[in-house]
Amino acid sequence: MARATEHILPDLLRPGLALVFCGTAAGERSAREGAYYAHPGNLFWRALAEAGLTPRRFAPAEYPRLLELGIGLTDLAKRHSGNDADLPRDAFDVPALLAKIARYRPRLLAFTSKTAARAALGHPVTHYGEQPERLGDTRVFALPSPSGQARRHWDIEPWRELARRVAAGGRR
Repeated sequence: MARATEHILPDLLRPGLALVFCGTAAGERSAREGAYYAHPGNLFWRALAEAGLTPRRFAPAEYPRLLELGIGLTDLAKRHSGNDADLPRDAFDVPALLAKIARYRPRLLAFTSKTAARAALGHPVTHYGEQPERLGDTRVFALPSPSGQARRHWDIEPWRELARRVAAGGRR
């Protein structure tokens, strides 16, 4: 597990985004490569393409190009990397995430695991898909983790539901 004074991976955020993905922390491979969801066993980039959120499968190093599609990236632990179980208890900076969402006001915020959603929302998440909470005007989604370690819980359908919501402008 790495700890740094600077962010392991920079946020990819700006005002007016349709969608922001939020994970827990950069994995070891992502931290080494300086790219989100860089482990070859991670399904994130494949899911974006399969769900129709991107026109093709992007390579992890291309992550800055997501801004051109109205998509941003962040994570709860900006100064730690590694598996969730190995992170210190105080690794997740929920107030910082909430401040970013209030500042940038994306239409949708999608957590890339129930663990991330639970940490940010402060309660267990019982289902994938849209959550009843809003963060200001931002709708909240919980998605099955694309991590290879969570493969037994994988389901592309919530990702497709999210893509349909993005295409509809964030409305139901």
